Amino acid sequence: MSLFDEISSAITAAMKARDKVRLESLRAIKKDFLEAKTAPGANGELSDEAALKIIAKLVKQRKDTAIIYQDNNRPELAANELAEAAIMEEYLPKQLSEAELTESLKAIIAQVGATSAKDMGKVMGVATKALAGKAEGRAISAKVKELLA
Repeated sequence: MSLFDEISSAITAAMKARDKVRLESLRAIKKDFLEAKTAPGANGELSDEAALKIIAKLVKQRKDTAIIYQDNNRPELAANELAEAAIMEEYLPKQLSEAELTESLKAIIAQVGATSAKDMGKVMGVATKALAGKAEGRAISAKVKELLA
């Protein structure tokens, strides 16, 4: 079953369970999936890889919005955004732990032959492709800076 079909059936289950937050989250995912399928140049298909990128983008948006709400003293809105992000993260692959990320990045740094912070661009190019969906770009960047320093 494709990720698109999985989300569609989960929407039905959320409706039956009357789970408002889950339903809202899944509908947001499906909306973006449909937009990607019907975008100019798309052939009406959505690969699971593209679907995962869309979900990761939505999770990042929700978390960033929650931070803004917290900064503006609106904890109830921030809690809603974080709840939606948690539901969306269920459909993403398992995120790498701090130790796993460090080990992966050390291997990439050795593969690229990076020795200083000047080589960060080379490392980031390879790392973001290799670790796509498994770690946030922000976390990758911070760890690469730390390892190259």
